[in-house]
Amino acid sequence: MISFVWAEDENGVIGVNGHLPWKLPNDMKRFKDVTTNHPIVMGRKTFESFPNGPLPKRLNIVISKNVDYQVPESVVLINDKVDLKKYVQSDEEIMVIGGRGIFQLFKDDVDRLYLTRIEHEFDGDTKMINLDYRKFKLIEKKEGHMDKQNIYPYTFETWQKI
Repeated sequence: MISFVWAEDENGVIGVNGHLPWKLPNDMKRFKDVTTNHPIVMGRKTFESFPNGPLPKRLNIVISKNVDYQVPESVVLINDKVDLKKYVQSDEEIMVIGGRGIFQLFKDDVDRLYLTRIEHEFDGDTKMINLDYRKFKLIEKKEGHMDKQNIYPYTFETWQKI
């Protein structure tokens, strides 16, 4: 099963200069809870945005057209999404975490969406791809809790392909 995991603002912004345009620790916690013990698939730029290298307790898989791109030994580099089958079990939930090009690559394969909607407008240079939500059913929605660290209103949504 292919799942997308991301956060976006009111205008679909997901990034600025290779990073998230916001700080929302509760979203980071949800991301960790949802992806831990699952393979995560990302593009090179997303991988390079991790300040501390590969994410622990997850098989980190980087898709890059550059066959010579260097990744740490614990990370899998693939050049085509068909190679994914070599590294994951058919019954595993595979977490696609971005960026935009990788979401586009898996757009026709996605089964579940884990979305954090942030009710704020941010400056950004990357927007989420268009998804046809008519093909999905909202199966969970939780209002986020705002506090000193989480200053923007947000909602966690989970969508399942119909």
